[in-house]
Amino acid sequence: MKAVYAVRQRRWDAAASWLGLLALVLWEGSGLDLALTRTYGSQGGFAWRDAWLTRTLLHDGGRALAGAVLALWLAWALWPGRSTTQTQRLRWIGVALLCLLLVPTLKQFAASSCPWDLLEFGGRVANYVPHWKLGVHDGGPGHCFPSGHAVAAFAFFAIYFDRRECCPRTARWWLLGVSIAGVLFGWAQLARGAHFASHTLWSAWLCWVVCAAAAPLLAPRPAPRHTVSA
Repeated sequence: MKAVYAVRQRRWDAAASWLGLLALVLWEGSGLDLALTRTYGSQGGFAWRDAWLTRTLLHDGGRALAGAVLALWLAWALWPGRSTTQTQRLRWIGVALLCLLLVPTLKQFAASSCPWDLLEFGGRVANYVPHWKLGVHDGGPGHCFPSGHAVAAFAFFAIYFDRRECCPRTARWWLLGVSIAGVLFGWAQLARGAHFASHTLWSAWLCWVVCAAAAPLLAPRPAPRHTVSA
């Protein structure tokens, strides 16, 4: 039964990954990225850029929350008496850290600038260029794709993957909570002019794909069967 369940889970992971990619492609082709940002920004900039809700609570507070969750997760994994699952927990923590490092690394190579750098929104030098036009510079500082802040939530998809076999209901609640937190973090950065919506969506997809790819590699191996010779 466990083998059948594992196969179903992997099929679901793959289907979710491909459907997510399709949704991203459709979003990119819709042209809604700039239109949505215009609802929050103007030539005078972004009114929500330094608001308490978006900057202090959801940006600064979001980072603090991510650090606290990671620290508690590590403490729980290392708690005495959990030796049978300790290695598994630590491996998934490593996957979460990989997600937290992957997006900031990708940003270092991105030519896309943040919305608040665009001339249209009160910036000094940049013009809007879709980030999928690789190698085409917008004239700004770049290094703004994907959304690093959203990963402070989406990296914890790893907890869902870690817990779904032993505690499926808890895992589903984690998945819901992480998704809501990621959307809120992404909205805050959108309203502040720090990122386009697509930046957040790509961060979510990347974190999901990293976890889905790690799942079969980190799946518990069945104990070897020993035969008793007569």
